[in-house]
Amino acid sequence: MILDQFKLTGQVALVTGAAQGLGQGCAVALAEAGADIAALHISDVTQTGKTITARGRRFFALKCNLREASVDDLNNVVGEVVAQLGRLDILVNNAGIIRRAPAIEFSEKDWDDVLQINLKAVFFLSQAAARVMVKQGGGKIINIASMLSFQGGILVPSYTSSKSAIAGLTRALANEWAKHNINVNAIAPGYMATDNTAALRADPVRNAAILDRIPAGRWGTPEDLQGIVVFLASAASNYMHGAIVPVDGGWLAR
Repeated sequence: MILDQFKLTGQVALVTGAAQGLGQGCAVALAEAGADIAALHISDVTQTGKTITARGRRFFALKCNLREASVDDLNNVVGEVVAQLGRLDILVNNAGIIRRAPAIEFSEKDWDDVLQINLKAVFFLSQAAARVMVKQGGGKIINIASMLSFQGGILVPSYTSSKSAIAGLTRALANEWAKHNINVNAIAPGYMATDNTAALRADPVRNAAILDRIPAGRWGTPEDLQGIVVFLASAASNYMHGAIVPVDGGWLAR
């Protein structure tokens, strides 16, 4: 039956930035589909853990600051997940930050912090996960791209650079790892009601302009990503490699 293809029973997923927002929504969705969840975080994941265990799934929290994490630290994260939960089938690279300033004034620190979390950590965590997945016979890696993987944005040069790179990295890793039955794809959320967009939503002029451009007429929510993350984590997407899937309320269609 086709719905059986979406079940994740017996699988283990590692979700970064799972304390709130899109990461929390993805973690809960994967748990509802049957997966046990490892949550990498720097803030309190108590609520995420309670929600997941209430659904009968195992939950393992790992505290790790991706802005300071070394490659060895990221290898150790994957090792801890396997040690605690027995395997690793799904990686969701959700954690990310944004810094806003005119490009002519943009600081080296804001550039480095964003690229470290949004790109470097994504690659090396994916590398560590893929080593496990190759031995297991396959797996799923899901990156979080952005509308700014396709567009330039305003006042966010490091964020746009990182998310454009995520789209390219998704394709590059898909090319190399498809032969190992590892699917690497990305979700490109539109304008979502999260902490990263709080400043935009608080600006009445920018908020109105953004909503006017979205055919759906509203900001997205974490629940809007739950279906696609389960699909990309499941056997239903086994022939998808290197795709960047917009979930944007129609933004790119305008």
